[in-house]
Amino acid sequence: MDSIFDKIVLDNSIGDYTVVALVILGTVVLKKFFSKPLAATIIWLLQVVGRKVDRKAFIDLILHPLEDFLMVSTWFLALASLHFPGVLQRNFYHTSTKIIVERIALAIVIVYFFRLLIRMIDYLAYVISKNGGEEQGESQHQLVIFFKDFLKAIVSIAGIFVIIKFAFGYQISELLTGLGIVGAALALSARESLENLIASFIIFFDKPFAVGDSLKVQHVTGTVEKIGLRSTRIRTTEKTFVSVPNKQMVDSILDNLTLRTQRRADLRLELATSTGVQQVEDFLKGMDRVLLHPKIEKKTVFLSDILQQGGYLIHIEYYAAPIPVDDFNALKQEINLATIQLLNTLDIQLVTIRKAEIEPPRH
Repeated sequence: MDSIFDKIVLDNSIGDYTVVALVILGTVVLKKFFSKPLAATIIWLLQVVGRKVDRKAFIDLILHPLEDFLMVSTWFLALASLHFPGVLQRNFYHTSTKIIVERIALAIVIVYFFRLLIRMIDYLAYVISKNGGEEQGESQHQLVIFFKDFLKAIVSIAGIFVIIKFAFGYQISELLTGLGIVGAALALSARESLENLIASFIIFFDKPFAVGDSLKVQHVTGTVEKIGLRSTRIRTTEKTFVSVPNKQMVDSILDNLTLRTQRRADLRLELATSTGVQQVEDFLKGMDRVLLHPKIEKKTVFLSDILQQGGYLIHIEYYAAPIPVDDFNALKQEINLATIQLLNTLDIQLVTIRKAEIEPPRH
């Protein structure tokens, strides 16, 4: 008497279905109950050989994608051992359903493999950034992020080509040749993207600015938050978020405000003609004393001109270290209040008082 496992259903024996089901169930059980012990063992072995491992990052970026790839690959091999049921055989555009299913299954395996590679790139970038610590610097950290994104893009494109070649059986060279005019049009349309990509390399190696720098480019003033493969993201002083193509960042005149060595402020006072010579001298000496401030590194106070319309022009100029904008504004307010008090003490009248081209508040 034949065993029930020898009974044929859809061109396969029940025994074959049982073996495949046990293999699939076994992979699920292994993943569910042995994943954590396996992770602990691998991390312990790495620590034994002197490697510092972030447990959470290793599990999320390496172990889980590896488990998924091995599980999907095992399922693919197990199911491939079965005969495709004849009743499901159909032809669509001269391609049988068996070939379609096989190609889709192989494409899924390839996708999980390249997903694993991308996660490994993420983990490698994470380890490099973490090992660098604070000594690495913001520019080096951004460089790691840039190359991480660049490698992930290359791997993703390679994955698409592998799927086209091995899952669907197309020769890449023949496919590109067959595109013809379409390929040329795509290459032409991608020229700007390629220029931005090259510009991103120029930014990272020439380093005209880095993440966290305050700059002004093409009437946009703000702080750089990210340098990508195509564009640079800037948080403006109005708290808006602007993306500037990297080519424009390279080709345009760029003012890196973070790299300035000092902050400058001017003050021009037009004294009334009723002001005596002694009062002018006392005022100049008094302003010299006012500008003897610990935050002021350089100062200039002098009688600049005698105005034809009447009055005396006093030019005051001082420089502070590149302190935060709030501190700089507080310093200017302190100097202005001291100037007003000195004018009142000396009983000096002004024709006009105005600040000449004082540097606008910048972050």
